[in-house]
Amino acid sequence: MRTRRRARAGQYAALLAYLVFLAFPFLWLVSTAFKPATELASLHPTWIPRDPTLANFRQAFDEQPLPRAALNSLTAALSAAVVAVVIATPMAYVMARRRGTLARAASGWVVVSQAFPFVLLIIPLFLVLKNLRLIDSVSGLVMVYVVWALPFALWMLTGYVRAVPAELEEAAAVDGAGRLRTLVSVTAPLLAPGIVATALFAFITAWNEFFFALVLLKTPEKQTLPVVLTHFIGAEGVADLGPLAAAAFLATLPSLVVFAIIQRRITGGMLAGAVKS
Repeated sequence: MRTRRRARAGQYAALLAYLVFLAFPFLWLVSTAFKPATELASLHPTWIPRDPTLANFRQAFDEQPLPRAALNSLTAALSAAVVAVVIATPMAYVMARRRGTLARAASGWVVVSQAFPFVLLIIPLFLVLKNLRLIDSVSGLVMVYVVWALPFALWMLTGYVRAVPAELEEAAAVDGAGRLRTLVSVTAPLLAPGIVATALFAFITAWNEFFFALVLLKTPEKQTLPVVLTHFIGAEGVADLGPLAAAAFLATLPSLVVFAIIQRRITGGMLAGAVKS
C-alpha cells in the first residue's frame, strides 16, 4: 500500500512539474504584456507587474495592423480546417473499412509525409502556386495549409472511424442504405468528436503557422498574424518587448478559447449506448 501511494505521489509530482513547465512561457508572456517599460528594463524582474498597464496593447495596435492580420489568419485557418475535414472524412472512412493494398499504401504515405520538413516542401509548393498564379494570396496559403494538415487529419479520423461499431453500418446496409448514405447518416454523426478534434488541430496549426505565410505572402495587407508579430523586432534584432508580448498574448487567445469551448465534445463518449447487446 505504501509503495502504491509513493508511486501515485510521484506520478502527481511529475504531472505537476510538467504542467508548470508548459505553463511557464504563457504566464511569463502575460506578465510581460502588462508591465510598463521601466519594469521590463529592470534587472530584477517579477512575476506580477508592480504597476500594471495597458500601454503595451495600445502601442501594439498603433504600430501594426493587428486586426487586419488577425482577420487574414482567421480566414486562412477556418478555411483550411473546413476543407481538410471535408476531404479527410470520406478518405478516412475508406482507409478504415478497406483492407487492401491501396489502403495500406495510403496509411504508409500518411506516416512518411510527417517526416518531411518545411524547407524541403517550400520550393515545389512555391513553383506549383506560381504556375497557378496563387502566390501572394490567401487562397494559395489555404491550399498549402490543407495539404500540410491532411495527412495527420487522415490519421486521426481513421482511428475514429475504426472505433465506430461495424454493426451499425451492417444494419444500415440491411435497411438498404448505400455507402454514401451510411457515411452521411450513420457514421458521420458518431464521428462528431473526431471531426471536431481534427478541425481544431487543423485550425490551430494554420493559425500558428509562420514559415509558409512568410514565404508566400509579400503584400503587407495580406500577411497573417504570426508574420506581423515579427515586425515588432527592429532591423538590428532588438525586440520591442512590451508591444510584442501584448500582441503575442492576443494571438494566443483564439486557440485557447476554441479549445476551451469544444474540449468537452472532444472527450465526450458519443458512442456510448450506440450498440445494443
